[in-house]
Amino acid sequence: MLRKFKASAVTALCCAVVGTGLTGCQDGSLENWDPLASTQGAEPEPFTGTKKIKVGAKSVNVSCAGDLAKGRPVIVLMHGGGDGLDKMAAVQKTLSAKNRVCSYDRLGAGASDKPDGPQSFASSGKILTGVLDQIAGDAPVVLAGHSLGGLIAGRYAPDHRDRVKGLALMDATPPTMVADISTAIPASATGPGAQVRAQNLAVFQGQNPEKLAIVDGKVGSAGDIPVEVIQHGQQYLAAIPEYGPRLERAWSAGQRKWLTLSSKSKLSTAAKSGHYIYVDQPDVAVGAIQRVTAQATR
Repeated sequence: MLRKFKASAVTALCCAVVGTGLTGCQDGSLENWDPLASTQGAEPEPFTGTKKIKVGAKSVNVSCAGDLAKGRPVIVLMHGGGDGLDKMAAVQKTLSAKNRVCSYDRLGAGASDKPDGPQSFASSGKILTGVLDQIAGDAPVVLAGHSLGGLIAGRYAPDHRDRVKGLALMDATPPTMVADISTAIPASATGPGAQVRAQNLAVFQGQNPEKLAIVDGKVGSAGDIPVEVIQHGQQYLAAIPEYGPRLERAWSAGQRKWLTLSSKSKLSTAAKSGHYIYVDQPDVAVGAIQRVTAQATR
């Protein structure tokens, strides 16, 4: 991490870019595991608070609050890279007044087990499916993801239309972030720019707590589900000398790419927020999640 300029800018960038499209699963415990084999037809056991659940051979830390009303989706909050479910506790508490809301630590994050080896979007998706089976059962879900969590949610939804009925993406990692970083900061860069480039390319290669290997990918279609994409308004990436403006433009373009997820997508800007929109302007994040949930209610 660079500490010569605003640490928050560089930290947010490194966390933001984690997870643009994940391939090449080598986690042996998940490679041949079918998450539906042991959970199909099982009813979720309602609980309030935090507990560990078994997903395959792994222990996953999950937190749930609020009551599930008939026809209403379960909201699932998905944290960013380098964070855990505790970071989203305040938003979960607010939303739980009218909704059933859960969050979980991905493998390698928070209090969940570490992965046995490199992870991919496929293996991360299997864990998500296993979690949803146990906390939502047959109920529809709304995925609300920040940064890396938004990327994972955006990749997961198109292949799970039967389950995911809405998305709220809060400054989600753009789907072409590897190319964006490589283009905005060329290999010939020197000084701080070169350091930022090298750090992030290392993250792409799996040098991150979740051991996620990262490649770019196209945005799939999730049909006509409600989708709200919220981008930051405070240009924190501009703190990176020389290359900051390019990164900001690339990030903004990446947020627009997420709109192709659905024919009912909407883009908005949290004017007073940096990368952590749900911390800087929790009312904006909560409002978007509530609107999506209302539209997704049967």
